[in-house]
Amino acid sequence: MTKVSTRRLGALEVSAQGLGCMGMSHGYGSADDARSVATIHRALDLGVTLLDTADFYGAGHNEELVGRAVAGRRDEVVIATKFGFVNRLGEATRVRGDAAHVREACEASLRRLGVDHIDLYYQHRVDPEVPIEETVGAMAELVRAGKVRHLGLSEAGAATVRRARAVHPIAALQSEWSLWTRDLEAEIVPVCRELGIGLVPFSPLGRGFLTGRYRSLDGLAETDVRRTQPRFAEGNLERNLAIVARLEELAAAKGVSTGRLALAWVQHRGDDVVPIPGTRRRSNLEENVSALAVELSAEDLAAIEAAAPAGRIAGSRYDATSLSFTGR
Repeated sequence: MTKVSTRRLGALEVSAQGLGCMGMSHGYGSADDARSVATIHRALDLGVTLLDTADFYGAGHNEELVGRAVAGRRDEVVIATKFGFVNRLGEATRVRGDAAHVREACEASLRRLGVDHIDLYYQHRVDPEVPIEETVGAMAELVRAGKVRHLGLSEAGAATVRRARAVHPIAALQSEWSLWTRDLEAEIVPVCRELGIGLVPFSPLGRGFLTGRYRSLDGLAETDVRRTQPRFAEGNLERNLAIVARLEELAAAKGVSTGRLALAWVQHRGDDVVPIPGTRRRSNLEENVSALAVELSAEDLAAIEAAAPAGRIAGSRYDATSLSFTGR
């Protein structure tokens, strides 16, 4: 397998595909650190340099895991992490974007990661109670102090992106983007491109659904987040499987897996797009990386979009609480 090529997120050069590390610690059942570390090492061997984590994933466990995995290989990796979610025992999850929290969260992430700087530091979600100018201003102070190299936002709306960019250059906007989540295409993508901000799609395979591997919730851990998501609910699941069936036909005709086809579609959104499919398994990682070699013609792209038209997916991508944190 050839080494992964590179793309740019603003002024930051990264691999054309990254590795989302959340599922190694959070959201998809129990952790397996040894397997996860082996997967990260394989990613680096393949030239995947962008590793994505957050302080919220596994209550810090995921940052510690990534830190252990890259020890001794720091020069090979672009570490991206996020701050903002606060989940104290007995309290509802909330978002903090005040300057004090920005500083405290960064110091804690540096300790867990075991590094002296973070390459790409995101605000995980926008705090509706704190002006974005205060948050990004505090993040910019971290850049000046050498603790952070580049800044990013996650799930921010177009107007917020503009206001943030007026304070400090923003390298990347991370948002969900796939064949079954296309909300950001109409307004947010054009704004990012106008401002020179790269796009980092998370869940580019629809939490694995677009691979065709999931026909029901059977076999998923009781703590798997997909059990709470409307698109996996009874009724919606069956309707969405009909879309996957059409993608399977296209993939078979092209001689690739359904997952490779769906991920290649995301990779073809533009040279400023760097998806971060997540996995704990080396075999899945290699499958994802191989999607970079899938060429899609204009006719292929049209057929894929006809099979999975925007707005035809059944169910929202999050439950009401999680959805309330997005698009601010």
